[in-house]
Amino acid sequence: MSTLEKIEKAVVEGYKKIEDGVVGGYKKIEDGVVDGFNKMADGFVEKHLMKEGETVEEARERITKETAERTSKI
Repeated sequence: MSTLEKIEKAVVEGYKKIEDGVVGGYKKIEDGVVDGFNKMADGFVEKHLMKEGETVEEARERITKETAERTSKI
């Protein structure tokens, strides 16, 4: 392996490590944002949209179904 090939390999490996770090960091931020949004949305559904005896998941399903029915009539 020539010196240039060794340098090329080292550079590629270095960039791969940087890429992995950036992508991994982005994924952690993305997961945190999505989790935070879902907690906030669940809290809103629980406080304002749930009917008595419904779970948050059941309320979301009901709302999704009602919205689909309304939009299909348009």
